Amino acid sequence: ARPTGGMSALMRLQVAGSGFPVRDVVRTRLVLESSSARELAARGEPVDLSAAEELLEAMDDTALSPEEFLVLDAQFHLALAQAAGNQVITAMMAGLRDSIEDYTRRTVPLLESWAATSARLRTEHRGVLDAVRTGDPDLADARITAHIKGYYADGGLHL
Repeated sequence: ARPTGGMSALMRLQVAGSGFPVRDVVRTRLVLESSSARELAARGEPVDLSAAEELLEAMDDTALSPEEFLVLDAQFHLALAQAAGNQVITAMMAGLRDSIEDYTRRTVPLLESWAATSARLRTEHRGVLDAVRTGDPDLADARITAHIKGYYADGGLHL
């Protein structure tokens, strides 16, 4: 009944059926998420980031397995897209979510240290929110881009 629900389902089917290259999905994330971060930071009014903040609090639990952490991480990124308010970007991010969770999990064994990486990801998430709160679109864009690229570089993947 809602366009976002149908589009999300279509995207999930497309990603699952086509097996898009990780590099292409990451590049798409960069476009979508930098747009959302810029949009959020450029608003002249306060933005409700409570959903993203709650997810960050949940990610602070160092007892989380990498899989549990990465599910929350994907939800955090989706929460930013939702807060930005672009329904098409939100639907695309929701549609890509399974694919994102899958290859972020597959990257974990390639990391030197999950503990160090997850600590850095927590800090980077907070940095993105800080840039949004202070109304700095360039910084929000730079931080979300470095965050996404950095995780994949840590796993030996390069764009």
